Amino acid sequence: MVRIVFAGCRRLPQGDGDEHAVGPALAAVGAELGWAVWDDPDADFRTADLVVLRATWDYAQRRDAFLAWCDSVPRLHNSAAVARWNTHKRYLLDLADAGVPVVPTELVEIGDSPRWPDGEFVVKPAVGAGSVGARRFGPRQHGLAAEHLAALHSDGRSALVQPYQADVDTHGETALVFFGGVYSHAFTKAAILADTGRNGNGASEKLAMAEPEPRFRRLAEDTLDAAVALLGIARADLLYARVDMLTGEDGAPALLELELTEPSLGFAQADSAAPMRFVSAIRGQLS
Repeated sequence: MVRIVFAGCRRLPQGDGDEHAVGPALAAVGAELGWAVWDDPDADFRTADLVVLRATWDYAQRRDAFLAWCDSVPRLHNSAAVARWNTHKRYLLDLADAGVPVVPTELVEIGDSPRWPDGEFVVKPAVGAGSVGARRFGPRQHGLAAEHLAALHSDGRSALVQPYQADVDTHGETALVFFGGVYSHAFTKAAILADTGRNGNGASEKLAMAEPEPRFRRLAEDTLDAAVALLGIARADLLYARVDMLTGEDGAPALLELELTEPSLGFAQADSAAPMRFVSAIRGQLS
């Protein structure tokens, strides 16, 4: 029987439950699903037919070790090269340079000083999962923002500074999910940093099924095309992708994140056929 291993972390060794329907779908096509913690020295990843990054959400503090582990896994998806590019948010600058409309982003390396936006803005770690370490500030809170930036830098982390996109408070983010480079489904995520000065600490997100506007779908497709061109791969090489976007200050869609490493895929907010679409993409990687 084909053996598929989903990689989790010590806090969530079998993920957050979103993939509960994937195991039965894999069994229906003759594959067995198991979970293992990515940094467990006793876990057997090398003999798996495919290892899928699913809930490796503790990599942010140990990115070098995580990437070394990715390099050691023979049949990893998404690949180690994708994880290396995607786990540092400078990839947003790469996409912006490629012509993708990205939320305005300044990368502030350790020791550098930012140009604070005029209005509300967000400071977040350049390597981070979810909203952990992200904080929203008002136009008169540059001192507090500088303290937060200094804390990130003292922890050895570069940071991003982005103007806060106010539309997210009303409409949230829209996440479009792709399997094997093909669109599957979408869902919305309510804003987490809704209050000025609030620090994101992985709070529970409010999610709902969505039918994306055509302009969001077009941006998602363009984003994937730009990403695979930068990576030198085909869209089909991406087992999964999640494109997070919102409406920017100019009223047009803008990319907030492109999640290619370990995103929640929103099966609970998708139609009942979504798990089998994912399984078909997994089978495609096996061949």
